[in-house]
Amino acid sequence: MALKDYSGEFRADAVALYESTPGATYKGIAADLGINRATLREWVLQDRERRGISGAPASARRADRTEGAAPSAGPDERIRQLEARVAELEASERKLATERDILRKAAKYFAGGDELVNRFQFVDDHRDTFEVKRLCQVLELNRSSYYKWRAGAEARTQREAADAALATDIRAVHADSDAAYGSPRVTAELRDRGRRVNEKRVARVMRKYGIVGIRLRRRVRTTIPDPAASAVPDLFQRDFTAPEPGLKYMGDITYLPHGDGGFLYLATVLDCFSRRVVGWSIADHMRTELVADAMRMAAATRGSLTGATFHSDRGAQYGSQEFADLCRELGVTRSMGAVGTSADNAACESFHASLKRETLQGSHRYNDSATCRRTVFRWLTRYNTRRRHSANGQHSPVAHEHRHQQRSTKLTLAA
Repeated sequence: MALKDYSGEFRADAVALYESTPGATYKGIAADLGINRATLREWVLQDRERRGISGAPASARRADRTEGAAPSAGPDERIRQLEARVAELEASERKLATERDILRKAAKYFAGGDELVNRFQFVDDHRDTFEVKRLCQVLELNRSSYYKWRAGAEARTQREAADAALATDIRAVHADSDAAYGSPRVTAELRDRGRRVNEKRVARVMRKYGIVGIRLRRRVRTTIPDPAASAVPDLFQRDFTAPEPGLKYMGDITYLPHGDGGFLYLATVLDCFSRRVVGWSIADHMRTELVADAMRMAAATRGSLTGATFHSDRGAQYGSQEFADLCRELGVTRSMGAVGTSADNAACESFHASLKRETLQGSHRYNDSATCRRTVFRWLTRYNTRRRHSANGQHSPVAHEHRHQQRSTKLTLAA
């Protein structure tokens, strides 16, 4: 069953995929995503209208102008049209040149990190060189927010001076403790010395000025089981097959490295019958909401998950009370493999390995986070609608489910 109510994230990714694919057609992209061509076209036109761009692509608009300029149009009219077009291109070139100059300066300015306050400061430092409106547009800032920030300059100066004075007192306490104290003990010491201050402010100033106490380092584990998860049995026993769709699902999380120096994380929900990805979520974190969003998408895709079994590893996200409550709400029975045993969730491991092998194509990481999201989004949708799967007799997951439905209908009619 196709999604009836597409999420905002799905729509945005679909539009981004269409806009970023050279030579893309509504028909081709819609087929990849398994949606109606008219639906995709409507999303694209709505997005362009929101951004103040004409609904038709530039090539179509040029074609329309060419067709509109019938052979009967006189030379003067043709010259007027061409001059208007040249003026339009020159204006566009000036705009792009200005944006290029702004971005070049910004690249040096933000070398130490791009934060919202830094962007406001950049606009303020370059307001005599460029229009504030253009600066805010390029840096994706709200002009009213910038002016509000600028109006608070005096108050910020006072806070900076107060923070600097507090930092001096903190360093004295910190040095007296042989650099061992963290914010709780520093706060207590300052209060004993007559300084009225709360711990949150002390912690903030310590972070700001790089004052760190000694703390024991804990070994980092990627999979941390929750004690509440120990009662969940392994109902799959490494059997990742199902006689029909909607009975057994499996899920996992995988890392998506990108060239920006970080990771995105992908959580998936697969139907064991067809290996169809009925739910997924991509985010820059590994909190429980990542796997919960994937499960909610699966419920929307199928219409209902009542009576189904969902299998995962014993990671903290799947073992959390929040996820357990969601499964109970959706009518799903949980199943979990053993800790640290990848074979107990081998089908998901294999799926994620295929995804990375086919999208990275030998590279170690995606170019950037935006490219990573678009690439994975397109692969997931094409995987469902077009990619042939050996477990399905070389049919795509959607086609395999459709064939099963047709066979079931024929058997029912025959009976």
